Amino acid sequence: MTELLAGAGFRQLFDTYEHTAFRLETRERYVEDEEQEPLRKFLAGEPADDAWFADWVEDIQAATAAGKRVERVRVVSEPHSDYTRFGLDLARLNVGAGEDIRYLPRNRAAELQLPEEDFWLFDSRMLAVLRFAEDDQLLGVEVVDDPVAVLQRCQWRDAAWHYAISWQDYRGGSPDRA
Repeated sequence: MTELLAGAGFRQLFDTYEHTAFRLETRERYVEDEEQEPLRKFLAGEPADDAWFADWVEDIQAATAAGKRVERVRVVSEPHSDYTRFGLDLARLNVGAGEDIRYLPRNRAAELQLPEEDFWLFDSRMLAVLRFAEDDQLLGVEVVDDPVAVLQRCQWRDAAWHYAISWQDYRGGSPDRA
């Protein structure tokens, strides 16, 4: 079995990239302990307390201030799940910090033959494939250095990016996209 990175090992990938970090998100939901209470509050219509997300926002701000790009395409089902609606709302913090988040309807992703795989691609040369348990919790990250695998993800990134819709435009679309 391949060794999976977690915690500080995974975090180091964000500290060492030079130019671009790209994420493809394809899952319907993610289960992270720190998100459970903010998600509950969102679904209950309670005021948001975004303090739990401050470290990521600060990291994005620092990266973009240093001239780095952070980009993400989220593949989403329509109509949206509760988790997708939560993510659409939370993206205001990412985008405000300088991350470029775009959305791609799941049916379009299928037409493009994109994988049902989550990954980070750093500087178009280092691949980190996210591995999840059946219950949607992150098990860890597999770093892949095979040039063919990296090139395949670069092609998937380019296709997803080309057809994805910016967060600003996507959330302003039809009423069920709010």
